[in-house]
Amino acid sequence: MNEETIIRLDRMRYTKNTLSSGLALLAILFDVFFFISIYESDVGNYYYNILVGASILYNLVFLLAAFLCSEGVKNYKIGYSYLMIALGVIQLIRIFIYPMQAHAATVMVQEQPVAVMSDGQFVRLVLYLVLSAACLIAGAIAGIKRSRALAAHLATLDSKVA
Repeated sequence: MNEETIIRLDRMRYTKNTLSSGLALLAILFDVFFFISIYESDVGNYYYNILVGASILYNLVFLLAAFLCSEGVKNYKIGYSYLMIALGVIQLIRIFIYPMQAHAATVMVQEQPVAVMSDGQFVRLVLYLVLSAACLIAGAIAGIKRSRALAAHLATLDSKVA
């Protein structure tokens, strides 16, 4: 290993993993955009069911878990990176729940069939979820790589001391 690499690895002991943390926070932002976009819609009474309650509850849990991950990966804790991957996969699965179902649904408003979700809103919601998932997965990969590199560097320092 060259000297620059050793210095870069040694600096990791004293600096935070801001890349992974920032990507987790960006994922939260995209989820908030998703949350606002879907719940500001009020087409008939389509959104008045138990699935909306579950979705709101999941959004709250997601926001808390993603923020916890942003703090965990900031300190090179690899377990939070794996949680970020799981959250990213769940974000992708969510595309097939509300956006897909609402886009395909129609409701009767004043005896006229009305689409619950327009094509533009559907594309925007899918984009928000995909971007949120991409940020989480990219942040997780960076977190895993950096955590392993720091752990390996610390192991070499421990072996030199012993």
